Amino acid sequence: MKVIVDDRAVRLAEGASLLAAVREAGVELPSLCHDDRLSPAGSCRTCLVRSDGHVVAACVTPATENAVIEVTAGDLQQLRREAVELVVSALPPRALESGELAQVCRSLGITADEARGRGGRGRDDSHPYVRLDRDLCIACGRCVRMCADVQGTFALTLTGRGADTVVAPGTGGLWADSDCVACGGCVDTCPTGALTEPGLIGGRRTPGLTRTRTTCGYCGVGCSLEVLTSEGEVTAVLPDHEGPVNRGHACVKGRFAHGFLRSPERLTRPLLRRGGRLEPVDWDEALDHVARGMRAAMDDGGPDAVAAISSARATNEENYLIQKFMRVAIGTNNVDNCSRLCHAPSAAGLTASFGLSGGTDCFDDVEAADCLLLVGANPVEAHPVVGARLLQRVLRGARLVVADPRAVGLARHADVHLRPRPGTNVALFHGLAHVLLAEGLIDEEFLRVRAAGLAELTAVLEDYPPDRVSAITGVPAQDVIAAARLYGRAERPAIVYGLGVTEHLHGTDGVRTLANLAILRGAVGTGHGFGVNPLRGQNNVQGASDMGALPDLLPGYGKLTDPAARAGAEGVWGTTVPDRPGLRIPEMFAAARAGGLGALWIVGEDVCATDPDAMHVIQALEACPLVVCNELFLSETARRADVVLPVASWLEKDGTFVNFDRRFQRVRAALAPPAGVMTDFEVVHALAARLGVDLGCSTPAQALAECGRVAPLFAGLSHDRLDREGAIAWPCPDPDGPGEATLYRDRFATPDGLAHLSAAPYLPPGEQPDDSYPLILVTGRRWAHYNSGSMTRRTDNLRLDPVDRLDLHPADAARYGLRDGDLVRVESRHGRARLVARIGEDTVPGQVFCAFHFPSSGVNALTSDRADVVTSCPEYKVTAVRLARG
Repeated sequence: MKVIVDDRAVRLAEGASLLAAVREAGVELPSLCHDDRLSPAGSCRTCLVRSDGHVVAACVTPATENAVIEVTAGDLQQLRREAVELVVSALPPRALESGELAQVCRSLGITADEARGRGGRGRDDSHPYVRLDRDLCIACGRCVRMCADVQGTFALTLTGRGADTVVAPGTGGLWADSDCVACGGCVDTCPTGALTEPGLIGGRRTPGLTRTRTTCGYCGVGCSLEVLTSEGEVTAVLPDHEGPVNRGHACVKGRFAHGFLRSPERLTRPLLRRGGRLEPVDWDEALDHVARGMRAAMDDGGPDAVAAISSARATNEENYLIQKFMRVAIGTNNVDNCSRLCHAPSAAGLTASFGLSGGTDCFDDVEAADCLLLVGANPVEAHPVVGARLLQRVLRGARLVVADPRAVGLARHADVHLRPRPGTNVALFHGLAHVLLAEGLIDEEFLRVRAAGLAELTAVLEDYPPDRVSAITGVPAQDVIAAARLYGRAERPAIVYGLGVTEHLHGTDGVRTLANLAILRGAVGTGHGFGVNPLRGQNNVQGASDMGALPDLLPGYGKLTDPAARAGAEGVWGTTVPDRPGLRIPEMFAAARAGGLGALWIVGEDVCATDPDAMHVIQALEACPLVVCNELFLSETARRADVVLPVASWLEKDGTFVNFDRRFQRVRAALAPPAGVMTDFEVVHALAARLGVDLGCSTPAQALAECGRVAPLFAGLSHDRLDREGAIAWPCPDPDGPGEATLYRDRFATPDGLAHLSAAPYLPPGEQPDDSYPLILVTGRRWAHYNSGSMTRRTDNLRLDPVDRLDLHPADAARYGLRDGDLVRVESRHGRARLVARIGEDTVPGQVFCAFHFPSSGVNALTSDRADVVTSCPEYKVTAVRLARG
């Protein structure tokens, strides 16, 4: 579309506004009520232009072919100035000190003398991250629309009349007591400084700050962030408006939870255990001790007496180097990462169904679905930016089916909410598939040409009619039918799932039988739907596995048992790779308890807090002669280590992460680590050198390049390319070709090129309630914290969510004589924990829920060592418990 702006021709996409045309022409135009992330309002009248003879607000007026737009004419400039002067006249002079409004006033020659407001409306400084100065509010509504149109929390409103109109929490009262989830969107969009965060009064326009674009180191969404620093300190972390996944949005963790960097508890010197106590030593002494311990372990038990747990918090390049260290410097495949505890069943299940271990589609496509099937996930809290985008899609008309035992997050907006008993997923998915087949809601041509296993699945599904599925799962039969019809009749359905599918005794079967639904519908690899997509929990849990930090797989998922895959790695590394798969994390702990493990290196994981059956984990660490821990703080695991190595955080290192939909993105150091702290990358090299091994790839960029030589999936990726082009999805085998955001358009990556249906029967969970332990405990995450809380608990997030709580139904509270806020003792067959009761109807009678963000509560002393029969992923979602006061 061609448009003329002050005699200059510009071209625009269909549907663009006049404001977009003016910007494309390079002309400056104020727009105080406008934010590109929001629907236009046109309320401030500061962006007036003339279009085909009519004066209009540019932000709300669509451009048309060959439209002629006047911007710089004297009368238009005067109209805009008068509109801004009217806004300024009601404000105090300090409103023009910094921020977007101040910049507009400077461009128009408006001075503080024209700001004649007396103020007196007061402040609200109750919230740790959002400060309200009512005297600076111009009632533009941007904050209210950001909270509604982007975040979907609807926590804000405009209150008052006329000149007294001001933003306020929708619940009334203080901001800290409101429904605000501290995403920071209102602060980021405010043009006047009425809403600010501590330390950044002028917003992203504050001058004199160094700006670094990086990728968030919290959950697996992969939000792009702009880190503002001054004199070696983080001033603020802002959402990148060009971020491919977050699109200028963030959550409380990525946006505000950076205070841990300044924590006085930050480790800055290595610690070595002497006489039962950890004492500070220098790096040479610590690394020499580790090297001697590893040699001693190998002398006593061979290379397989050494094991390493790599980290989803580390970069791809660090994970690549760690697994190379274990295979080249030590000579063992005893390396694993925390995907073992969360999405190992996804990797196994998706590989068996489709051929590759990642989600099938790009989230941008998933967002275009007309029916979303969300299973075992609460993205509103665990993946807030994804949750917000999914909610906006639902509010725009997409149908939503949620399968989750709890009534939380998006379940409150669902057309159908299925609440299965924990551990009955496979029966539920078979029930949905039964209805799809019975009512002909399948793609017969797709199943004939591109799938295998239909006959076997059909035979199994005869045993799963809705009535029987209801008896197993507790889901009413009519709801099973309604959900299947919504998914089956959609033109573009998509499946999004989380740990509620994987963390079960039969988690891999759960993934595969969920994938059956997409295969039956022909909704994967066809453009008629958007497949099956796991929400990865940690920032780089996808990448840690991609890089080969697994006991049975090489970088790029080459099987150790495949001679060709081993030969490829050996050709690059110049040494022999052992062909026997190594130990998984639970097997490492078992080997340590049995005396078969002489050295265990734990990189960035607090296994005593996050792994199941915590007492058995602690026993393993106590039995192992050498435990080495890379950490930021003295975690529960570090307290039990023999050597603790202080390492850099995600804001202090260079490399890449892979997010939940397989996008490689750059990680850049916004500031240097504290004195005395190394990156994990540097630690691996230093330790290898002490063992007489040169690992090569001396920089993170070289490590990714070498990984691409080992793994064809990543051969087209490099730091330089990511710097130029931004996020790129794998597979990306060609440096000159695009990444493959949508998989399987031509064929599936299985040996026969077909999608494989699973006919696995439903089997009961590992734990069952009984008279002694009558309740089922489900564990998960809360919105303000991340994993064991080692970072978020050292920020003001602790003011937002200060304790571990146990959610229980009023009927169960009455049964145990509990009131809201009471201390409650939770006991399982494996251990006990103490939590604070929170009574409500998020859970059904007989089920309770808690998070694991506070290690002192002892939540993972409750969980069992039962694990997925295929991948050893723990059964976190089903633990039989009982309650008592105190």
